[in-house]
Amino acid sequence: MSDTTSRERYEAFAALHEQNSVFVMPNAFDGLSAAVFAEAGFKAVATSSAAFAATLGRLDGRHAVGRDEHLAHARLIGRASRLPVNGDFEDGYGDTPGDVAATVEAAIAAGLSGIGVEDTSADPAHPIRDFDEAVERVRGAATAARGRIVLTGRTDNFIQGRPDLDDTVRRLTAFAEAGADVLFAPYLPDLDAIATVVKAVAPKPVNVLMGWSSGAFTLDDVQKAGARRISLGVEPYLHSLSALRAAAGRLAGGDLAAFPTTMGFDLLHAL
Repeated sequence: MSDTTSRERYEAFAALHEQNSVFVMPNAFDGLSAAVFAEAGFKAVATSSAAFAATLGRLDGRHAVGRDEHLAHARLIGRASRLPVNGDFEDGYGDTPGDVAATVEAAIAAGLSGIGVEDTSADPAHPIRDFDEAVERVRGAATAARGRIVLTGRTDNFIQGRPDLDDTVRRLTAFAEAGADVLFAPYLPDLDAIATVVKAVAPKPVNVLMGWSSGAFTLDDVQKAGARRISLGVEPYLHSLSALRAAAGRLAGGDLAAFPTTMGFDLLHAL
C-alpha cells in the first residue's frame, strides 16, 4: 500500500470511531474472508491472533504467530479487502515499552490502520501484567502511534479468570490517559459493565467483543450502552470451521451432497 492509501485508510478508520452510532468490525482469517466482509459492506476489518494461529495449525498463545508473520497476514487482509485493517497484536510482541513501540512502528510501515496492545504476560501464575508496567507499555505504544494509527488499549482480566470490574476500569482509564485511542476489555459480563466502562473512559470509544462467552446482546443494546465498536474475534473462523465439520460428518456417513455451495469459482475470482 502506498503512503497515501495507508494515510487515507487510517483517517477513514479513525473517523468511524467519531460517529454517534456503533460500527461492526469483523475479524477476517484469510484473504477471501476479508474480501467477503468487504463485499458485504463493512467499513473496516480486523485480524484475530487466535484465528490466524489456528489456520497455521497452532494453538493461540503469546507469540504463537511471530510478528513478521502477523504483519504479512494483515497486509494480505488489507490487499484483499481494500479496507482499513486493525491488527490484534496480542501484547505488542515485546516486554518493554520500547519493544511495543517498535511493533507499532512496524504496523504503521505495513499500512495498518489500527493496532491493539493488551496487558497479558504469558505467565500462567501471573497472567496479567502489573498495573504500572501495563500502563507504561501502552504509553510507549501511544507515543509511536499518535496521529498515524488507531491504538486500542486492552485488558484481558475477564479472559484470564480475573473478573474484577473495578480493576478493569482502573486499567482502561489509565490506558486512556496514557494515550490509547480506543479501550477494550473482552467478555465484559453484561450491558451494565459495558456502560460502566464507557462512562469511565469517556469521551474515548470502547470496543465490545461478541463471541462464545459474551451475553446475548443486540446491536441496539450495545449502542444504548454507549460502545462505539464491535469486534467478533475468532467467531467468524469458528463458524466456518463448524460448517466444515458438520459437512465432513455427513460426508463420512455417505452423503455425497454434503458440500452444497452457492459460491463457484467465478464468484471466488470476482472477490
